[in-house]
Amino acid sequence: MRLGRDALALMLLQNVIELKFRRRINKPGFNDYRRMLCTNDSGLLMSKLGREILNYDPPIGPGLPYDPRTKNLIPVYDIFMQNYRMVNCNDVEVVSVIKTSPDPKEFWKYFNEKIYPMSATQKAMFMDK
Repeated sequence: MRLGRDALALMLLQNVIELKFRRRINKPGFNDYRRMLCTNDSGLLMSKLGREILNYDPPIGPGLPYDPRTKNLIPVYDIFMQNYRMVNCNDVEVVSVIKTSPDPKEFWKYFNEKIYPMSATQKAMFMDK
C-alpha cells in the first residue's frame, strides 16, 4: 500500500510498520530499495521493554538542523538498526502493519517469534531486499 508522507507519519504513531522505500543516495553494491521495520510509537519505545530490548534512548539536544518535511522525509526509529533513520517518502510502500497502541502484545509476539531468532546475516538480507 502506498501512502503520502502525512498519512504514513500518522500511522507510525500507533504501529510498527514494515516499509520498502527507494534510497535517496545510491550505495554501490546495494539494492536501490531498502526495507525497514520502524515505528514512532512513543508508548512502545519508552516502555521498559522498548528501552531494554529495542535499545531505545530518547534523543536529546536541539534536534535536526533542517526540516525533514521540506525534503519529503520522515524520521523513524529503525528496530533492526536501533537508531533513528530517515525514510524517503517520494517512493515508499507499506508492506505490513503491526498494531502497537493501545496494547503492544501483538508486536512483542511477532518480535519474539520472527525478529529475535534472526541472525545478523538474515537481518541484513531483510533490509536489502
